[in-house]
Amino acid sequence: MANIDNLKDICTQVRRDIVRMVHGPQSGHPGGSLGCTEFFVALYFDIMKHTPQNFTMDGKGEDLFFLSNGHISPVWYSVLARSGYFPVSELATFRLINTRLQGHPTTHEGLPGVRVASGSLGQGLSVALGAAQAKKLNGDNSIVYTLHGDGEMQEGQMWEAAMYAAAKKVDNIISTIDYNGQQIDGSTDHVLPMGDMAAKWVAFGWNVLHMDGNNIEEVIATFNHAKTLTGKGQPIMIIMKTGMGKGVDFMEGSHKWHGIAPNDEQLKAALEQLQTTQADY
Repeated sequence: MANIDNLKDICTQVRRDIVRMVHGPQSGHPGGSLGCTEFFVALYFDIMKHTPQNFTMDGKGEDLFFLSNGHISPVWYSVLARSGYFPVSELATFRLINTRLQGHPTTHEGLPGVRVASGSLGQGLSVALGAAQAKKLNGDNSIVYTLHGDGEMQEGQMWEAAMYAAAKKVDNIISTIDYNGQQIDGSTDHVLPMGDMAAKWVAFGWNVLHMDGNNIEEVIATFNHAKTLTGKGQPIMIIMKTGMGKGVDFMEGSHKWHGIAPNDEQLKAALEQLQTTQADY
């Protein structure tokens, strides 16, 4: 396992990247990105089997990751860059004209690490299930990982895919829901209450785990446990509790930071809270 203190420093650096990336073009989604930082750092720096310098679209012999809630692209881009997929300096081009770092991940620019365009909520699990089944057909024992927003559970396609995965025993997939209770128009309970999320996934035939998504030790332990459950006939869903805007006090817990950018003063305040020993750009 990677050094926990080092991973925590990387998390802080990634959060610095996020607030600067969104501040630059005055556009983007900082709240969910900040909340999912430990998830991405654990996945790319400790859990997944992947080779950043030799990226291929088919990903044969490697674990694959699909981001379904594509609006939290800032955290993904930061982790992709800092794990070696493309230069860290490119993060400064986020959402600018002709950049490879679009607001929602796309594929036609050829950005290493991105295998499918995302952002139209509800579609990512279907894509990932196809990739997982392809791995089975090819005799590839690697794992497919996905991330989804809790508001995304309001999309009907999610539940079609959930039913399909269990029926076809797609047991080489580990999916995660970012359960922060917030979406663009307010709390999920206000917009459309979803009841007992865990019970729903159990009823659809999934093996359900829980974790604190802002505790990196718990994230790593839960992922490692989830890996022991693959190959047993059930898809795996992790319900991950996170805090919207985690790490920046004036953003934490508020749906208002779902999709707005900090101004100059707010950026300065955020960076003062996010101190790291990692090399900064």
